[in-house]
Amino acid sequence: MTDVVAFKPSSPIALVDRAISLLDAVPYTLLALPLRVGAAAVFWNSSQAKLANWDTTIELFTEDYKVPLLPPEIAANMALSIELTTPVLLVLGLLTRASALVLLGMTAVIEIFVFPLAWPTHIQWAAMLLVLLSRGAGAFSLDALIEHFWRRSQANDLNLNVGDAC
Repeated sequence: MTDVVAFKPSSPIALVDRAISLLDAVPYTLLALPLRVGAAAVFWNSSQAKLANWDTTIELFTEDYKVPLLPPEIAANMALSIELTTPVLLVLGLLTRASALVLLGMTAVIEIFVFPLAWPTHIQWAAMLLVLLSRGAGAFSLDALIEHFWRRSQANDLNLNVGDAC
């Protein structure tokens, strides 16, 4: 005969189970907002540092960063363009997946060619961006609003086509 251990609702296991259930119920949209803002802040701050002293930025791209295949001036301008535009898009939740993909590419270039020893930081950036790439911006975004109107227009087109057939 085996003894069955009964757990009271207030037992530690029941409390942990309840806490896990509550965490599982957090909507993705609430998680996506800080992911979007956090990833945006990293790259926006970098753009502002570049703009603060463009001569130093060019010197860094010439002497330290040395991105292969690109002249330092072009690499610096590309980096600045990406760092000025994609954070705004992420915060707005517009073209989120495309922005995340571009920033993942930039993160890979930074990790491989510029600062390979900073992988603990880069893996954090990549984790945020991979979630946004795979799951999107969430419901509080322009992406969701555009998708809503797109689906509505598609449904209306479908209804019109079905009505024409009758």
